Amino acid sequence: MPGSLVVNEVYLSLQGESTFAGLPCIFVRLTGCNLRCSYCDTAYAFTEGQRRSFADIRSEVHRLAEPYVDLPVVGQRLPLVEFTGGEPLLQPGSPELMREFCDDGLTVLVETSGAHDLSRLDPRIRRIMDLKTPSSGEVLRNRWENLPLLQPTDEVKFVIGTREDYAWAKEIIARHSLAERCPLLFSWVSPLAPPQQDQSLKPVPTGQTPLTRLELVEAIIADHLPVRFQLQMHKFIWSPELRGV
Repeated sequence: MPGSLVVNEVYLSLQGESTFAGLPCIFVRLTGCNLRCSYCDTAYAFTEGQRRSFADIRSEVHRLAEPYVDLPVVGQRLPLVEFTGGEPLLQPGSPELMREFCDDGLTVLVETSGAHDLSRLDPRIRRIMDLKTPSSGEVLRNRWENLPLLQPTDEVKFVIGTREDYAWAKEIIARHSLAERCPLLFSWVSPLAPPQQDQSLKPVPTGQTPLTRLELVEAIIADHLPVRFQLQMHKFIWSPELRGV
């Protein structure tokens, strides 16, 4: 079907991560991902979903956004719209739909693994790009060609679960002068609830040492890193395995 995407869910909630944390946000979760990170908490989006037309998706997003239209808000228009997954760039048509929402005047975010080409995206889109750390099991999938494409409006996220992740992220930030490009996020790995422990996820490589969130914060402070520590806010409000929040 031309002008369509396979969608897992669309819902209104609060943005739980990034520099936009705490703001109302409509999430468009797309189906499918070609990575199997050890800490993935949305494995249900690997395969679950249904094909929907652009018009249908746009209609639902605008319906959810309608109560905010006339609110006098300083700064970006609310609610935000975030494309997530799965991996939202895995479906070739997703950049076109994101561009249409930009044309509507909405603030559009995309959360992407960093394994796909960012140059396909409209420059108005706020790109939140992972750099996969060693404990993910997918560190070799990082697309380093994306780094020169980063803009000040983008964000790079490191998901940190082990001491090895921390040392790797610290070295990558210095080697590529990432703090001069865009905001940097250090996100602590929340343990997966039993329903989230999908058998297809890669194991944490052997020989790595787990890092608590307190140890991560203390290391950031001790090393004077120019990063933003974050927790997944939504997991502290709702049950960690609850969908649609």
